[in-house]
Amino acid sequence: MDAITFRYLISLAVSKNLEMHLMDVVTAYLYGSLDSDIYMKIPEGFKMPEALSTKPREMYSIKLQRSLYGLKQSGRMWYNRLSDYLRSKGYTNNLICPCVFIKKTTFGYVIIAVYVDDLNIIGTHKEINEVIMLLKGEFEMKDLGKTKFCLGLQIEHMHNGILVHQSNYVEKVLKRFNMDKANPLSTPMVVRSLNVDKDPFRPCEENEEVLGPEVSYLSAIRALMYLTNCTRPDISFAVNLLARFSSSPTKRHWNGIKHIFRYLRGTVDLGLFYSNNAKEGLLGYADVGYLSDPHKARSQTGYVFMNGGTATSWRSQKQTLVATSSNHAEVIALHEASRECVWLRSMTQLIMTSCGLEENRDPTLIYEDNAACVTQMKEGYIKSDRTKHIPPRFFSYTQDLIKANQVEIKYVQSNNNTTDLFTKSLPTAIFRKHVHSIGMRHAHKM
Repeated sequence: MDAITFRYLISLAVSKNLEMHLMDVVTAYLYGSLDSDIYMKIPEGFKMPEALSTKPREMYSIKLQRSLYGLKQSGRMWYNRLSDYLRSKGYTNNLICPCVFIKKTTFGYVIIAVYVDDLNIIGTHKEINEVIMLLKGEFEMKDLGKTKFCLGLQIEHMHNGILVHQSNYVEKVLKRFNMDKANPLSTPMVVRSLNVDKDPFRPCEENEEVLGPEVSYLSAIRALMYLTNCTRPDISFAVNLLARFSSSPTKRHWNGIKHIFRYLRGTVDLGLFYSNNAKEGLLGYADVGYLSDPHKARSQTGYVFMNGGTATSWRSQKQTLVATSSNHAEVIALHEASRECVWLRSMTQLIMTSCGLEENRDPTLIYEDNAACVTQMKEGYIKSDRTKHIPPRFFSYTQDLIKANQVEIKYVQSNNNTTDLFTKSLPTAIFRKHVHSIGMRHAHKM
């Protein structure tokens, strides 16, 4: 189960007033049956039969009947074992989200979200108890109660919704890099200079010293990327930018990492809040930071999709093509956002129909702040001197989705486009406005 699906299930549980319960399978990999012959050396301490004791132990091997921890296929074998059992009990799943099992019951529905040996059960109190008895009858299980900590995420249940944050993880990371007593900052990145030569995040220059192995640059990037992908979209752009220099980081880049740490120091308990008063439905924003990487003439794609007013899916990524104009870059960004939208609609509609809930057939709104780009998408590709160099596929895909009534592109003013958060460094006031608009809140203020 991926993080996006898990965040959507949390928002669904909040909106439908469902409970979340966590179960853990004891020695899960040992339940799997192997689909091929695997032999292993005889382990130390294994008592050999007397009939075989005349020859050296090295001449014999053991054929495995079940999967073991350490085998490459153990995870797959465990998934097959669990999947076959749940399907035999009336649960359904789909390739769109294969680790989500749903069963429609007489009184409602129940959802089991699987992540290796952790099973998140979402449903009413009665249905959850029935599932617990069902699973305990087949596997040895640990009942961990209401879901409060899962996949490294802290889940706080409140009267008006659920807050998902990683304050414990943030504190561990800050302590690990000796930044736990640093002075906090209000944004994760300084506002960059338009002068290319003065940009603090320019690539390593010829006469510049590269950081040695004593500076854990890669480890810091890895820790920050985990935060970014789970609960901290507010640092996405800064982390994406600094990750580009992992092969040859300099002191300037390390100062950028420490800047993020100082921002995290002041926002330790910031997380995503899913409110039970919010209106359901997907809503997207797309934008581009034109020439965000002036050194290689590349722009930055950014998009965010919210369900119930809180972010569930987001991305900040440098474009692989060199855009020749801001309009060209915006078209590419909309193309990427449309691709994500198709999967999100498939995933949400599958879950809703499997639960017997009424699904929303209305097109998903994607807001864009380039008026020319919005017009082009609505009226179709028109060849002109300004667009003839843009591959038509970037227009055609989104336009086909518009014709199929899956997507609707609307114009929004630039100062109200929350995706600026994912495409550029921002002043404090604007940054905080966009952070609040994607549903991020502090735990101590709830």
